[in-house]
Amino acid sequence: MLGEKKQLMVKRDLYTDPTFPASDTSIFFDYCTPLAQFRGEISWLRPKDICSSPRLFSNNVQDVQVKQGILGDCWFLCACVALQKSKYLLNKVIPPGQPSWTDESYQGCFTCRVWQFGHWVEVTIDDRLPCLGGKLCFSQCQTEDLFWLPLLEKAYAKVHGSYEQLWAGQVADALVDLTGGIAERWTLKDPGKNMEKEKTGMVLEKAVFRRLMNLKEQCVISCSVLNSRQGASELGEFHAFIVIDTLNLFEVSGKEIFLLRIRNPWGRRCWKGPWCEGSFPTNPKFWLRVCETSEVCIALLQKHRKYSTDWAGRIQNPTHLAEENPSLTEGIQGKNYQAVGLHVWKVEKKRFNLPKTLSAPPVVGTICHSYDREVHVCCDLSPGFYLVVPSTFLKDAVGNFLLRVFSTGRISLSELKPPPTDAALCEELPAGEWETVQLHGCWKNGQSAGGSRNFPSFHINPCFPLSVPAGPGKSSVKVTLRQHCQDSKCRPIGFHIFQVPNSSWKPQTTSFLHLEPLVSCVPHCYAQEVSRLCRLPAGRYVIIPSTYLPNTEGNFTVVIATKIDRKRIQSQETLGQVLQEVSDT
Repeated sequence: MLGEKKQLMVKRDLYTDPTFPASDTSIFFDYCTPLAQFRGEISWLRPKDICSSPRLFSNNVQDVQVKQGILGDCWFLCACVALQKSKYLLNKVIPPGQPSWTDESYQGCFTCRVWQFGHWVEVTIDDRLPCLGGKLCFSQCQTEDLFWLPLLEKAYAKVHGSYEQLWAGQVADALVDLTGGIAERWTLKDPGKNMEKEKTGMVLEKAVFRRLMNLKEQCVISCSVLNSRQGASELGEFHAFIVIDTLNLFEVSGKEIFLLRIRNPWGRRCWKGPWCEGSFPTNPKFWLRVCETSEVCIALLQKHRKYSTDWAGRIQNPTHLAEENPSLTEGIQGKNYQAVGLHVWKVEKKRFNLPKTLSAPPVVGTICHSYDREVHVCCDLSPGFYLVVPSTFLKDAVGNFLLRVFSTGRISLSELKPPPTDAALCEELPAGEWETVQLHGCWKNGQSAGGSRNFPSFHINPCFPLSVPAGPGKSSVKVTLRQHCQDSKCRPIGFHIFQVPNSSWKPQTTSFLHLEPLVSCVPHCYAQEVSRLCRLPAGRYVIIPSTYLPNTEGNFTVVIATKIDRKRIQSQETLGQVLQEVSDT
């Protein structure tokens, strides 16, 4: 028609990577990690399907926080955070000038560079990213519309063959791959030291920190924790962190006090309990009795996975130190063997507090978990009882092992029998008078099933008020979360307790994402019931029960037990004549 303008809308076909498809083949390798439980549940979305205005980077230099998802690649995240320290390195890995989502020339692909065996290799990917419940399930930025991190993680997963092959690794390896530099490892203290070497260890620690002070502006630095001291609630065993600053307080305190400012790739405080997230004390445990001062070698030998049925164990204790022949055959690292470690604690007597013992540094232990058929530790031990704990890096890893002890003196080795499996569920309230309240609720898809704090939908979870009355001190409170299901159909559950900041604060807002819980019952457990006993000051609180993944439906009951502290009634009288009476309730 004359004068009529016709507009032709053409929908662009965005790039899809045929070598790294949006399917389970790009997620999994051999289904040997906890990722296997999400088989068939992960979907792939482009950034414009996840948020309305995706960006690659932020103009705000403060937007550097990252958040680890359900993939165990904190080692890689540490290297990524370190990358932001150098604009030159960041541009080397993610070349600038690439079309973004708002550009007409955008084709749905990105190119990253990874250093591999002496060369910078270009890796091109499409921008489809793994998601659960419409949200990113692997690494992401705290500012949710930034996508440089999940795209770089995808490129790195493509280099390795799948996301699952990024589960557990060394920060040093990722730093080399993202910088092309040389990574050097320093040990602050010798894990095998005895008390006589403590002074030497302190000198070594200070020397290393002085070197860090000189190098902090010239390189990127990360750190990892071999064991956690009591009170260091933000640190977990074998978890990696990035060092963002170092400081010597000599001018302030008059003595050398070195501080490290570290950043957790989880993006928040997660570790609460002794030693690690609760999976460590459940490992097999063994009594080692040393009758006289001896040189002792403890070896952990794991059976080839093809012949393994359980992470059970056998023990041997030759009484004389012997030289072992080297292994003649070895399986493929990381495929035929688990990543295993070995730690030893000294205890004063056979009856001891397990959590308190494991929260202290071991007298000897392996530097890290490794995919070796056999790991061992050697040291001089004084007479007494020792607790020997073999472990795998991953929770619920399956395998058989043989524990052997060689010694120059008299020793004995025996297995420490575990408590009944239902002991935690049968735990009764401590002595005293308790007031109990039961609250019922449900997680409903799209309404009140927000998932764990790893997901931005956490704030839609059910919220239950808790009021602690004023008293002479803190009140004892036990919170129990029970899900209504059969044992075989349990979902991973947990809860957090937040303190209400002010009277105008409303729980059903995203303000939850910026608050730190006062009490947490995590990690989420596949159990019918989880509980936490704590002491809370007077005030207003909210309890947020959750499943691990969003949109997981189920019914539950929250049981709140508060201890009632009553003062004793005291009176003094003689021969029927009241001298003084004191009565308080």
